[in-house]
Amino acid sequence: MSAQHKIGSGFGQDSTADDVLAGIDLTGKLAIVTGGYSGLGLETTKALTKAGAHVVVPARRPDAAREALAGVDNVEIDELDLGDLESVKAFADRFLASGRSIDIVIDNAAIMAAPETRVGPGWEAQFATNHLGHFALVNRLWPAIVADGGARVVSVSSTGHRRSDIRWDDLEFRQGYDKWQAYGQAKTANVLFAVQLDALGKDSGVRAFALHPGGILTPLQRHLEKQEMVDFGWIDEDGNPLSTAFKSPEQGAATQVWAATSPQLDGLGGVFCEDCEIAEVSTDDAPGVRPYAVDPASAARLWTVSAELTGVNAFE
Repeated sequence: MSAQHKIGSGFGQDSTADDVLAGIDLTGKLAIVTGGYSGLGLETTKALTKAGAHVVVPARRPDAAREALAGVDNVEIDELDLGDLESVKAFADRFLASGRSIDIVIDNAAIMAAPETRVGPGWEAQFATNHLGHFALVNRLWPAIVADGGARVVSVSSTGHRRSDIRWDDLEFRQGYDKWQAYGQAKTANVLFAVQLDALGKDSGVRAFALHPGGILTPLQRHLEKQEMVDFGWIDEDGNPLSTAFKSPEQGAATQVWAATSPQLDGLGGVFCEDCEIAEVSTDDAPGVRPYAVDPASAARLWTVSAELTGVNAFE
């Protein structure tokens, strides 16, 4: 946790993805952005391509991705369902067969507060999609990620990680399901994944980061009833946003783009970011990351469990 302190980036909650990319030339760089055709992912893809990157967008709904990204240059769309490990393997195999290296991976796709759903061998869907699918994807793509050195892997988490540590005795919610606790566990897993990946990959020049993008109204809320969002104070009865703390999608994409590209983070990794800045550790309601989400021992333990569940481990 020693690196988990602000560095004075000069950016903040109002910064946009274009702001943090000002003066950064990504020509010749290849990025993979999961879910890069909706919400924050779409804005991330647009910003990276405008800076010169070629962006591969793995999509569960390729037709929807093609429609959303029509007119965006330097984009390549392929099929990927993170809840299906065979789909993850097929995508990774196709990409590796192209012989290309990867400079940036942004694990952006997610589901939130979904009704109890089982995927694969009966895994709880939020943990499986948000964490295990990305775990398997990055491990399978590792030869391309490590090929040239200097790559970054960015895991999009949330302040939702505060809702739950890893439930070591009941990862799959066999003893009763709570959609928000399940989301919290998945988002904590996203942070721990970055912590351990950075520890494993930094000697090869690969660094990993996790982040909270901010509060943004996007299709991520698709599983929530309107009344639930009204009760949270997010929207009024007509669906209009109420909170002044909500970011625009362009602002919401900024922190993941900053983590993926900023020279201010050279030599750093394994940290949780928010508002285009490294966050402080927090145990109360103040902004920041919970200690359990950046605990190295928990990160190593989760890696071992995830490798056992998915049957994939690039570091064996």
